[in-house]
Amino acid sequence: MTGITLFNCKGLGEVSRMIFKYAGFDSIDNRFSGENWPKIQPNMPFEQTPSLTMYGKGIDESPDITFYAAKNPELVGSNDWENLEIDAIVDTINDFKTKIQLYAREQDAAIKETRKGPLFQETIPFYLGKLEQIAEQNDGHLAAAKLTWADFYLVGVIDHLNDLVEMNLLENSPNLQKVVRNVITVKGWIKIRSQTEA
Repeated sequence: MTGITLFNCKGLGEVSRMIFKYAGFDSIDNRFSGENWPKIQPNMPFEQTPSLTMYGKGIDESPDITFYAAKNPELVGSNDWENLEIDAIVDTINDFKTKIQLYAREQDAAIKETRKGPLFQETIPFYLGKLEQIAEQNDGHLAAAKLTWADFYLVGVIDHLNDLVEMNLLENSPNLQKVVRNVITVKGWIKIRSQTEA
């Protein structure tokens, strides 16, 4: 029995949940609110979340859980080059996410203000422009011209990124919107995923 323990929000655990559901795992979402975290934290392997429990063992760290889930044969490439494409896209999305978080999580208002212009005027258009081109070249996918876990990765993190910058990042990116549609229509994901607080 597979169980993913995490806060009741999409966040970074959404990617793993989506891929597990797609793969047909009997996945259980063990969700909790922030007020219950002090009780749950000591029971996590490294006191972090999300955490995956499988075969009676627990693993923390969302990237590793995602990599494990992503080994589904239908979501990887057909050769080493395609897998390299997929990994590179995921790493690029992570770079994009890190740059957004650097701005959004800055506590010093003055420093945050200095980062706002470069992020919104340069970084966001640059990454979205490149990803939009790739999605167009791959017919609504991010690698290998087919559905891969890179597509799931973008869809899994985009709501989180939208929240951080308080805007719809994909509003003017029709091919990236197509990526989202290609993922959320698989097995009716939107209908089967659990409701979250955010």
